[in-house]
Amino acid sequence: MSDDAEVRLYYRRKTQEILHKYGLGPRVHFHVGLFPDGYRPPATVSLGELKQRLVASQELIVEHAARSWGAYEKPPRRVLDIGCGLGGTSLYWAQAHGASVTGLTVAAEHVPLIGHFARQAGVGPRVSPVLGDVHELDDTHAYDAAYANESSGYTDRHRLFEVVAKALKPGGWFGIQEHFVCRPEWGEFIDGYYRTRLGTREEYLEAAGAAGFALERDEDVTDAVAEFWMQSMAWNTAELDRLRAGGAPAAWSRQRLGESTVAHSKLFRLWRDHAVETRLLLFRTGGGR
Repeated sequence: MSDDAEVRLYYRRKTQEILHKYGLGPRVHFHVGLFPDGYRPPATVSLGELKQRLVASQELIVEHAARSWGAYEKPPRRVLDIGCGLGGTSLYWAQAHGASVTGLTVAAEHVPLIGHFARQAGVGPRVSPVLGDVHELDDTHAYDAAYANESSGYTDRHRLFEVVAKALKPGGWFGIQEHFVCRPEWGEFIDGYYRTRLGTREEYLEAAGAAGFALERDEDVTDAVAEFWMQSMAWNTAELDRLRAGGAPAAWSRQRLGESTVAHSKLFRLWRDHAVETRLLLFRTGGGR
């Protein structure tokens, strides 16, 4: 199986797990979240409260990035959301900033779900889910901004920046939320678990520069993200307790919950030690604001 086919299969199989853990919409996210510095909420609370915390943290990191990147002062009219998942970020840009959003996904099953969620949120006409591979994108000067939330790790970075540079209008920006490997010995573990191809910050900067982008903002949010893994583990164990108590089976099996909990305990340690870092990067093409 090719790498691309494996990624499509991974997301197709993850759909019901994502919906069960992170909500039934309309804004559904599958990425890490932000917890304020020093905030360590107790993990011994209800399953519902843990779920609400995870979703709130996911919303917070998206809002924080948009604010840091100047989207509130100058909202982009047209946004390309690369690897939009179940459409949570696409809906955010349409709802919070009035943008017309093209959400690009490799999972055919997600297209009707995104459309359903967009209509549910009242932004159906402004959100267009498209089945496609960003490596094959051929749009020219079509967007004011492009956004990739934990999706650039699946791409060939040089090709990614090339096609985005072509797709953006002069002066357009490209915002990336991504994880970067700082200790190479852990790359194989994370790539194997999430089917990614994570890279280094230096690799991104080189590819961006070659495509004509300038780095405008680089924010390290690793410490504020680490708590997400703790809260995610707490949800896993609470869901496992529910199943053991005779609760109705749902999307997550006991085996999957166990595997996820062990993996997330490792991920927490990696983020705590900065073996992997989460950064918010803002790149801009030539032409000024």
